This record gives sequence, C-alpha cells and structure tokens, in this order.
Amino acid sequence: MGEIGGPREACGVFGVFALGEDVARLTFFGLYALQHRGQESAGIATSDGRSLSIHRRMGLVSSAFTEDDLRRLPGHIAIGHTRYSTTGSSVPVNAGPFLVKQGDEAIAVSHNGNLVNGDELRQELLAAGVQLESSTDTEALAWVILRSPGRDWVERIRNAMSRMVGAYSLALLTRESLIAVRDPLGIRPLCLGRLDGGWVVASETCALATIGAEFVREIEPGEIVVIDERGVSSHPDPATQAEQAMCVFEFIYFARPDSAIMGQRLHVVRQRMGAELWREHPADADLVVPLPDSAVPAAIGYSLASDIPYAEALIKNRYIGRTFIQPDQRLREQGVKLKFNALPEVLEGKRVVLIDDTIVRGTTSRPIVELLRQNGAREVHMRVHSPPIRWPCYLGVDMATRDELIAAHLSVEEIGRAIGADSIGYLSLDGLFRAIGLPRERFCAACLTGHYPVPVPPERLLRRRNRTQELAGARS
Repeated sequence: MGEIGGPREACGVFGVFALGEDVARLTFFGLYALQHRGQESAGIATSDGRSLSIHRRMGLVSSAFTEDDLRRLPGHIAIGHTRYSTTGSSVPVNAGPFLVKQGDEAIAVSHNGNLVNGDELRQELLAAGVQLESSTDTEALAWVILRSPGRDWVERIRNAMSRMVGAYSLALLTRESLIAVRDPLGIRPLCLGRLDGGWVVASETCALATIGAEFVREIEPGEIVVIDERGVSSHPDPATQAEQAMCVFEFIYFARPDSAIMGQRLHVVRQRMGAELWREHPADADLVVPLPDSAVPAAIGYSLASDIPYAEALIKNRYIGRTFIQPDQRLREQGVKLKFNALPEVLEGKRVVLIDDTIVRGTTSRPIVELLRQNGAREVHMRVHSPPIRWPCYLGVDMATRDELIAAHLSVEEIGRAIGADSIGYLSLDGLFRAIGLPRERFCAACLTGHYPVPVPPERLLRRRNRTQELAGARS
C-alpha cells in the first residue's frame, strides 16, 4: 500500500488440531505468515483437553512470544490471532484471542471481520450482567456464542450466528475441539488444511504453506467445521443463500500475493489487473514503477502488456509503520521520506508510470509524486489498479470516513491535479472483475459502489469518525 494511513486489514486467524505436535509453536509460525493482516497485537490460546491457556501481547508476532511463553501453552489444540483494530482501540485488553468463561464452560475465539450490530450485542450482554473487559466486538461475539442455547457447540454457534450481522471468520477453541466458522456471505477468507497428524484452519493459504500443511479447501460461507479426535465434520448452513460477498479488497490488496482465494492465485490476478489497467489507461513513458510492495504484481502486468520496462525506483522502509513512537517535528516534516527512498540513478530524465493499488485520502500521493520528481523523473503518470474508493467499509477494514475519501469529493481529473501527476487513470469496475475472472455477484465492493451486503446502522459512521482519536489516545 503506497498511501500511509490507507486501508488496514482487520485481523488474521489461525488454528491447529494435532495430537503429539507442538501446536503453540506451529501457531506462532502460522501467525508469522499472517503478520500482514495485523501488526498491533498477537496472541495464542491452547487446550490440552482439560483446560485452556492463553498468552496475548501488543506488538508483532516476533516480539509477542518468547520460548518460555510457548512452553506455557500446552496442549494439542491451538488458535492464534494477529490484530489490527477496527472495533476498539489499540490497547492490551483488546488483543486477541478472547477467552470467556461461564461456570464450567470456556471458549477462546479469534475473529477476522466486524459486526455491524456489535454495539447492540454489547448492550444486551451488559444489561444481562456480563462483565465485558474490552471494547471489541470479538469479546461480545464470544459471549453470545457461549450463552446461546443448544445441545452441542454446532447448535449453539448456529443460534449465535442468527444474531450476528456482519463479517466474521472465526477460529474457535473449546476444551475438546477446534471449530472454524464463516459468516453466511463469506466476506472474509478462511481455509482448511491437512497436516501430518492433524488439521489446520487459517485466514490465508500462505499460512498453510509456511508450516508444511496441505491446502484442502475453503470453508464455505455459513459453514461450521468441527475438528476433534474423531476427525473433521462439516455443518453447512441449512439456509445457504446463493448470494456471496467476498471482500474484493482481499484480491486487490489485503491477502498476500502467494495466497489463493476462490481458486485464484492473487499474484496472477494482480498481474491481470495491471494488464487491464494498461488497456484502459495507456501511457507514453520510459519506466513502470510500483509503490512497494503491494503494487508490484500489477506493475509487472502493466509492464508486460505495454512493453514499457519495469523498474524498482522506490525503496520501502518496511518497519517504519510498525512503531508506536511518534517522530519529532523535523522527522514529521520529512513525511513520506520516512517510509520511502527513491533511486535517482533509475529516475533521472525518465517518464514514469507510477502504479499503486489505491488512493484513499490522497494526502501522501502528492509527496510521493514530488519525491519522484525531486529524484529526476521528468513526468509522473499515476495509474491505480482498483476503481476509486468512494465509500467507507464497515465490515472489517479500517479505511476512512466518507468525508476523508478524496474520490468521494473530487473527479478523477481533479485528483490527478491535486496529487500533481501529469496524468491519472483508475482501473474500471468492469476491468477489475475481468482481471479477477469471477462473477461480480460473488463479491462485496461496497467501498467502490456504496452498495453494502448487510444493513449498516447510522451510528457506525460516528464510530469511524472517532477512529483517529481512539488510536491517538491509545498511543499517547
């Protein structure tokens, strides 16, 4: 993502059931592979068949666990979570997974997504006397499941799902089982893998490959999958609808390019986006330059389709955005230079096609264009391999309010002038779905069209407006 402060992924979830394996260690490395889906906190919960153990900490996976931490997580079942907060601020009490207990029962839940009726569920739980420790919808979701009636966990989860509105891909841990759950619209990804001696669930297939597991299939929308000592059992949604709403931004940006979703390898899909972008918006130029790292496949596709040479002219500092330490005024004035350095030897005298995946607020696109010019670029032609983002997301992506979205208020030509580009072109919605190669009806593209797959309460807009203040307070 070129734009600093652009869309942020919600979370990554992972789970493993494997007798005789060090499941906490496997989960640690599975979370490592999902680090791109959240860098604010990480956690692991395990079960040995009798009791549940949990460890959660702020920061990256690599800093959240020590060898001693992993040794204190015994058992043969584990779930893990990497978090970027969309509901609830970035503080330790909001780190996942969430472990909730009632009487002799206990469950732990890792959640990727967002409930649009999370506030309503929280108020119901508080009115019933439940002591909530966090401000997240995940804790509320876990309590709704634990308190739901039913003869077994499948029935209880199904009853809870009837009350949960929004996006949720879950890895759920009980004393005896690992359970995977996906919302009826399949908004966020979730897959099943086979490991020697066990089974794995994960947000993305890249996490399976990291620990040597074999991809089996995706968890279907509305499906509940139970993994225990008897094996794997599937419980499809009895009211399965033809309608699906996979987040299209998983294809554009969120998921790792080596992951596969809906049978499509994302690196290849993004190359096709770049080729479509060339067909729709060609440029007379000398170089195709990506905003690292997410725009690289599309830039390769644009270069191959146009025969314009591909070049890496921007070098990304991959860790600058992962600190809670604020820069001093002198460094703050450097702006985008904290995150990117340019290569003048590559840019000198060249007409550059700059490829990015999105422009959200536009506040950092102009400094990037200026950075290229300062380092010798003669012309800069901005090309974006998604359509303009004109609407906020309420289903697990922290994007921006509509007031902050540059494309909600300016035409494409006006955006080009605002960021100082010599020309600008966005991939069309038709071009996007030609590149994806799957029916548009299977996707949520609400941030591009304003058509949401679930009703969104008006108060959610206020929640988004307060997001910046929440983070500022948490990091001060």
